[in-house]
Amino acid sequence: MSEQTLKHDDVATAERPHGRWEAPSPSRRLQLLRSAKSVAIVGMSDKPARASYFVATYLLSSSSYTVYFVNPRLKEVLGQPVYASLKDLPEVPDIVDIFRRPDDVPGIAQEAAEIGAKTIWAQLGIHSDEAMQVAQDAGLNAVQNRCIKIEHGRFHGNLHLAGFNTGVISAKRQILDR
Repeated sequence: MSEQTLKHDDVATAERPHGRWEAPSPSRRLQLLRSAKSVAIVGMSDKPARASYFVATYLLSSSSYTVYFVNPRLKEVLGQPVYASLKDLPEVPDIVDIFRRPDDVPGIAQEAAEIGAKTIWAQLGIHSDEAMQVAQDAGLNAVQNRCIKIEHGRFHGNLHLAGFNTGVISAKRQILDR
């Protein structure tokens, strides 16, 4: 059963064995990020102006995650191989970070469940309650409409709450992933 608490009107049923999806709290999102060792970016782009590219460069340089890229049209980005699907990855990622249209997210959630991923994370601007429920029903953690880069940076002392670098130099120790 999901680690999220079920409300009285969200009891587990045969159709919803883990209850109705509810957005995870900031402390739960921090827990998801801290417990993860690998992230697969689905919808990775080779264009530097795209959000997936920017997030990938951040995760590669500012986290200890093993980062995988998924896009059936690409072979290599940032010197790393790009895989055609989640099923082609050399290991099961802890977090599947999604940069695709909302209509594509339920299928990606299902594929993530099939390979045994723990969490799906739909990026900022991507909203699919259907996908969140698919993930919840499969026993996955699910986050939507949140940028993993912003959340990681915010929780690890790299960013202002609004998601940008404040430019303030501080003696405060940066919190590391692990």
